[in-house]
Amino acid sequence: MTRQVPAGRVTTYGALAKAAGNPKATRGIGMLMHVNPDAPRTPCHRVVMSNGKVGGYGSKKGVSQKIERLKAEGVNVINGKVVNFDRKLFTEFEIETD
Repeated sequence: MTRQVPAGRVTTYGALAKAAGNPKATRGIGMLMHVNPDAPRTPCHRVVMSNGKVGGYGSKKGVSQKIERLKAEGVNVINGKVVNFDRKLFTEFEIETD
């Protein structure tokens, strides 16, 4: 689902959990993002906290690299928080069902 989040937009751990069918799985989503073996193809840097704060990042450079990647895509971050968070938030996931 993170691959559906376009460059220049962000989503939240909670939005991913809800779209996956388990709104209580927010921490699990965070743990999955932390060990993402497929970055940046699977853009976990676009996943932030529900209050717009950037949150953690599992790369060697940590949160500073997450902020660099977001800024390179047009997402401004000031004091660790996404600027215009409500306008940058992506939640329109397309979910395949059987």
